[in-house]
Amino acid sequence: MPDMQKRPDHRRIPIAKVGVKDISYPIVVMDKNHSLQHTVARVNMYVDLPHHFKGTHMSRFVEILNRHREQIALDKLETILHEMKAKLGSDSAHLEIQFPYFIDKTAPVSGARSLMEYTCEFSASMTDTLDFVLGIKVPLTSLCPCSKELSRFGAHNQRSVMTVRVRYREFIWIEDLVELIEQCGSSPLFALLKREDEKYVTEHAYENPRFVEDMVREAWSRLAAEENIIWFSVETENFESIHNHSAYAAVELDRRLPGQHPSHQV
Repeated sequence: MPDMQKRPDHRRIPIAKVGVKDISYPIVVMDKNHSLQHTVARVNMYVDLPHHFKGTHMSRFVEILNRHREQIALDKLETILHEMKAKLGSDSAHLEIQFPYFIDKTAPVSGARSLMEYTCEFSASMTDTLDFVLGIKVPLTSLCPCSKELSRFGAHNQRSVMTVRVRYREFIWIEDLVELIEQCGSSPLFALLKREDEKYVTEHAYENPRFVEDMVREAWSRLAAEENIIWFSVETENFESIHNHSAYAAVELDRRLPGQHPSHQV
């Protein structure tokens, strides 16, 4: 049968990324406390397309994914990217995997246990070498320092989401990164709280007010202290409870660049 994708294209325009998006697929993630965690991800797969080809073979992406069924895990990403390059005749390959990850959390006073959901992502690219980024979205509570200072009674707080992406030298547990990030807001969130826990969390947030700027600076300081992390970006969005807008802040550090050592930015 004719191969339409391999026919020449005379516009001579290369395409940086072409592929398939939003494939729902089961994956396996390393779990610090339970060895492995099975979850369902949304997967994006891309390769580059040289200027002289009309198109890529979209079905081959799914075929590659199916060949690695029940092996879609962090230690298999490099193998999958190599196969994408080889099967599709490309110089570069990209794989984006976003998935829910659950951590068993204990309420601060009652000790009640519950599963807390976090949105995680693996972003892997390969030309000659593998480039891997781990990303996590962590929900937090933030209490406004200005409101606390001005008000006679209480202070307004809001739900926040801190998105952290890191490149590292040695393996990092998702649980450890979440624990670090949860120290950057006014209070962590929990899936289950008893009355005594709610009292504690509310008072803890009140005694620990944070602007959105405070949160990203706290994250910057904690992440920069981790020598294993060679690059990171932090974004925080506070979904304001008394304004019709969100507050936002972002920071980044790249140790690979000259002059980017943490001591130069304090």
